[in-house]
Amino acid sequence: SVVSTQSTGEHIEKVTELEQFKVGLCHIILLHTSASLTLNENWDPAVRNDMETMLNKIAPEEGQNYTHTCEGPDDMPAHVKSTMIGSELTIPIHNGKLTLGRWQGLWLCEHRNCAGTRKIVITLSGVPVSSS
Repeated sequence: SVVSTQSTGEHIEKVTELEQFKVGLCHIILLHTSASLTLNENWDPAVRNDMETMLNKIAPEEGQNYTHTCEGPDDMPAHVKSTMIGSELTIPIHNGKLTLGRWQGLWLCEHRNCAGTRKIVITLSGVPVSSS
């Protein structure tokens, strides 16, 4: 399933070190193979529902004869979805904030039915505010 990550974006924006950069890059990587990260519309929750519907059509849990089944019927479809969407993003930083489009939000797409805690690593680089 696709989980709204408006809260994930809010957590990343609360990384106080962002404020130290005049311009730069924020690299985010998800340390898992059955979930993904993406930028997408974050205003209308129907987009998340439609995305989940489409991903489940592309990589359904049933009727595919997957050979990797040792972690359950939702695991291999989760790997397919994660590969399609990706597990890392690089977002520009401008004046201490992430540079996102008006409707964009960071989604953590959870593709397992009963997943555990997910971990991300954030790396910031760029020109410090104090630099002239």
